[in-house]
Amino acid sequence: MKNRVKKEIDFSVYTETYLGKVGELTLKGSNIKTFEKQLVNNLRTALETADAKVKVLTGRLYVHCTKESCGVVEFALDHLLGITGWAKVQNVEKTMEAITEAVKVEGLKAKSAGAKTFKIDARREDKSFPLNSYEICIQAAGVLFDDGTMDVDVKHPDCVINVEVRDKAYVYCAQKKTGRGLPVGVSGKGLLLLSGGIDSPVAGYRMMRRGMRVECVYFHSYPYTSEEAQKKVQDLAKTIAMYGMETHLNVVPFTEVQMKIKQKAPEEYSTLMLRLCMMKVANMIAKHIGSDAIITGESLGQVASQTSQNLAVTESFAELPLYRPLIGLDKEEIVDTALEIGTYATSILPYEDCCVLFSPKHPVLRADVEESRKLYEAMEIDDLVAKSFEEREIIRYSIRDEIASMKENSTL
Repeated sequence: MKNRVKKEIDFSVYTETYLGKVGELTLKGSNIKTFEKQLVNNLRTALETADAKVKVLTGRLYVHCTKESCGVVEFALDHLLGITGWAKVQNVEKTMEAITEAVKVEGLKAKSAGAKTFKIDARREDKSFPLNSYEICIQAAGVLFDDGTMDVDVKHPDCVINVEVRDKAYVYCAQKKTGRGLPVGVSGKGLLLLSGGIDSPVAGYRMMRRGMRVECVYFHSYPYTSEEAQKKVQDLAKTIAMYGMETHLNVVPFTEVQMKIKQKAPEEYSTLMLRLCMMKVANMIAKHIGSDAIITGESLGQVASQTSQNLAVTESFAELPLYRPLIGLDKEEIVDTALEIGTYATSILPYEDCCVLFSPKHPVLRADVEESRKLYEAMEIDDLVAKSFEEREIIRYSIRDEIASMKENSTL
């Protein structure tokens, strides 16, 4: 077997460096390498078409790239789950002369942005470095304080300049927070019932943050729901795919199913019967794609179909574990996350889905499982449900393809 030769990074080409801070992964035990490998593989896949090199070492994720690739690298890091944040850093030699010069550059940038006070935060991972963390702070701070660039304030500084002494010295100031959580791919696969509303995209994102790959299903009732409504859901699927690496959106034609529900079911049960039909299709798709669970955006008591009793009826039709990550959240908390991940503006576009358009004036609030099952069976609707499953359209979205498109169109 041939020995693999480790290729050194050519820093004359890969002149720019980014550092990502690994958060929850550091709490893992003997399986931490599995999580780190998934994190690196995710970022490498996203940046497959970019000029960038990725590695992870002692709680830090490193990306070295060309200047032209900075935009796509920052886009990928903004959407990467499994890190708490990232910063563009100066990558310098491990000497105090190089470190203090880099600190001065960061201080002048902070001052030009309006900062008047600063502090130095130093970490010495390389214990062979002659100065300890405190001594690094003292010498680095003196460069900015002695020449009057800024005043020191260790309690409430306008900016914090970080110095990390590792394989090299890394100096940075501005940091950007990200989604935290676990790398997508370490927690199996889930199927998300995706509507055009605010809640379901947030539910999918929250499961992605726990490391789950997420596929999507959307129920479309043309012409009662417009093409704009479907486009809205496609945009939502594309947005959350940027966090989940990729997703497949299953667009299920549901017009015939809804019309039969309207004909056969008591009006007050129509929304609940629709949810049961959706769950039947979700079971089929989930088994087809090897999903471990079904995910919904339900929040307890938010609407009539989400009372405790009605949720129990819906769950009784699920053939896989049913995850409801929003179950205890109020609307304000859900909206905050939607704003954070960029789905809110799309979700509030005035194109309503089939659940809204066919809602009864006085829906049942406390349905019984057995009674609901009898009403479902009386509709004799399983053949139409199976037909809608067979006629679904599948659309794929991935962050890799999005970055490739951005590069091609020079949008980053």
